[in-house]
Amino acid sequence: MDGPPSPRVLQVLPSAAAAVTPLVEGVPPQRWTAPTPCQGWDVRTLVNHLVAEHLWAPRLLAGEGLADVGDAYDGDVLGEHPVEAWRSAIASSLLAWADVRDPDRSVEVSVGPVPVTEYASQMLVDLVVHGWDLAVATGQPYTPTAEAVAEALAYEEPRVEAGGLEGLFDPPVQTSSTAPLDRLVALLGRTPR
Repeated sequence: MDGPPSPRVLQVLPSAAAAVTPLVEGVPPQRWTAPTPCQGWDVRTLVNHLVAEHLWAPRLLAGEGLADVGDAYDGDVLGEHPVEAWRSAIASSLLAWADVRDPDRSVEVSVGPVPVTEYASQMLVDLVVHGWDLAVATGQPYTPTAEAVAEALAYEEPRVEAGGLEGLFDPPVQTSSTAPLDRLVALLGRTPR
């Protein structure tokens, strides 16, 4: 027996990442400087943020703390080959997530120690929502899995209702859409398209 199944969030991270990869690969050369729905961020800044997050993940999941990692991933982590930087970072990150044996243990993130599952939920939300941002900014279709969207929405709805996202996202936007992805992006301050 391999032990109990991993929590659902750990199971859906790979599919969420798989939906983002073709978006990064499909950025037209002239669109790297295009604005995104993230105020003040262009496409390159958005992808840089995602790559940096996934460079951090293997180290934090291995037990390192913020001081251990330091400023290793500050600034430009994309270099001259942003697509390759994404592929490398997401591959290493997903390997580290797949190797999680104790999802209840803590990892150190910017707000302090949190359970691995909490960290995974935050990473999932960023993948799904920033995938949408990237698709909008580059005019590409985006179809994250229903499971990934549902898991991200289930995580964020109570946090937004509790007022726990101040400074992380813009205030929620009203939407009449019942589509889960539209509801998620509206909840996090984006106008569904």
